[in-house]
Order: sequence, then C-alpha cells, then structure tokens
Amino acid sequence: MHWDQIEGNWRLLKSSMRVRSGKLTDDDRRLIEGDRDRAIGRLQEAYGKACEQAEKDLDDWYRSL
Repeated sequence: MHWDQIEGNWRLLKSSMRVRSGKLTDDDRRLIEGDRDRAIGRLQEAYGKACEQAEKDLDDWYRSL
C-alpha cells in the first residue's frame, strides 16, 4: 500500500491508527487526513518525539497494514 492509497482510504484506516496511537485525538486524526507529514507532526506533538522517531513509528504502522 502506498501513501496515496492511505490518503484515499483514510476513513477506513484511521481506526487502525487510533489503536496504535492512543494519544492522538479524533481531531488529530481528522486533521491528518492520510497526509504523512501531518501525521509525523501530530505524533511528535502528542508524544514529544523527535522527527526521526515519529517517522519510524509511522513507518512501522504503515508496514503493519
């Protein structure tokens, strides 16, 4: 699955992110809308992570799909 597919199927996939990233609010997931850069920013903000760690966590979620 490519990020353009994630963006296109975001309504279906955001529940998977809810399970994986419990600190993200529904507003966060709504704002992300499948956009990788926005997701990284929201993960950094919610968890206080460095950009590299947020990217790694997001890539781990992406591979689990």
